[in-house]
Amino acid sequence: MKNLFAKVSRNPISLSGVVITTISAIIFLTLFAIELVGFSGGPYVGIMAFLIVPAFFVGGLILIPFGIWRAQRKARIAVEAGEEPEPDNFPVIDLNMVKVRKTVLVFAALTVINVVIVATATYKGVEVMGSTKFCGTACHRVMAPEFTSYQRSPHARVKCVECHIGSGASWFVKSKLSGSWQLVSVLFKLYERPIPTPVHNLRPARETCEQCHWPTKFVGDRLKVITKFGEDEKSTEKKTALLLHVGGTMGSTSRGIHWHVDRGVRVSYSSDEKRETIGDVELTLPDGTQRIYKASTPLAKPAKNMRVMECVDCHNRPSHIYRLPDEEVDAALFEGRIDRTLPFIHREAVKALKATYATREEAQEKIRLAVHGFYTASYPDLAKAKSQAIDAAVASVQGIYNSNVWPSMKIAWGAYPSFLGHTVATGCFRCHDDEHKTADGRKISQDCALCHSLLAQDEADPKILKDLANP
Repeated sequence: MKNLFAKVSRNPISLSGVVITTISAIIFLTLFAIELVGFSGGPYVGIMAFLIVPAFFVGGLILIPFGIWRAQRKARIAVEAGEEPEPDNFPVIDLNMVKVRKTVLVFAALTVINVVIVATATYKGVEVMGSTKFCGTACHRVMAPEFTSYQRSPHARVKCVECHIGSGASWFVKSKLSGSWQLVSVLFKLYERPIPTPVHNLRPARETCEQCHWPTKFVGDRLKVITKFGEDEKSTEKKTALLLHVGGTMGSTSRGIHWHVDRGVRVSYSSDEKRETIGDVELTLPDGTQRIYKASTPLAKPAKNMRVMECVDCHNRPSHIYRLPDEEVDAALFEGRIDRTLPFIHREAVKALKATYATREEAQEKIRLAVHGFYTASYPDLAKAKSQAIDAAVASVQGIYNSNVWPSMKIAWGAYPSFLGHTVATGCFRCHDDEHKTADGRKISQDCALCHSLLAQDEADPKILKDLANP
């Protein structure tokens, strides 16, 4: 044992291995203890504590025998050359000597302090890497569009890692392996523009989305009111009222929209890579009945595997939402960010947004000139009287453009359509088109009543909403 210690301590490589192994072990135990007492730094702690630190630990262990082998080889070469090998004596530390004792104590104290500092810095670094700010800004040019849309979404308070990774080490490892290539792509600008969707290696929605959104609890019907504004001078407000049959399991049966993801139902389908065109659909019912709905037209370039339907097949833009000009201007007018008393403001705002611009800077300037120019030419008195309202409208329209269009990433209007519905993209009609049929003539119906009841459509003052407000 004394001989082994001597061999380890008298060559720098083995000694370095001992130091690395020791520090790695202490960091591992520190991170493990931090997690045990309830502190969580996000999923990165798992990879740091159980992959990266152990990798250094093993690396240090490998350095120890390598250093011994190298030292013995060096000594053997020296003997063969007739030289005297370096003495292999065990170093003596005499703690009876006051100077040696003080040195050892100082070294031990500094080692403890260094380990605490390294462990704390590692933990905080892991916490930062798991933060939303890090995810959204580390690769600014690539992630800026997604980070901007995320900040405007209903999930803006949910951390990126909650959906993109979730809990546990296995999916964290998968995401980081995928992220390694993404890092290379960013460094060498190998990424596609716009970033292609959908992301095919996302964790299943039942392990992420359904940790908050419990389909079996979202049952019954829900009222949805859609407000739009016309292209006329007054930008006339019109409302559409829908009764959405959210459905889900009610009693012993399942119905409505959420029937598709009921625990007893399994829907699988083939599609193209973007999932915009659906091929054959396989349905398994709770009683074990199976049906295959064949598409009327075979897919030209089908994806490799059948996919089991889940939340994101309809809710494909749950956080990174890109809207169309009409939708954005409707929302701005409804929320009061644009003064709806400005003549033709809906029409002019949408017109300015739909124009093609080479850069965001060009868009900002030409949107300003377009809106101001219209009111200066058509309503000169109003342009002076309501200059502040027009300025506010311009700023709002510019903000709409900056949130949805990114020329540098080749993201134009409609680049990322939502499948939630069927007004913008085919959405529901990818399957519900009356063209997917079984061998015995059953078909996936296009009947709108399966998902919603139309209570009012583009009405200025729907009676149904009055009745609901004053029962």
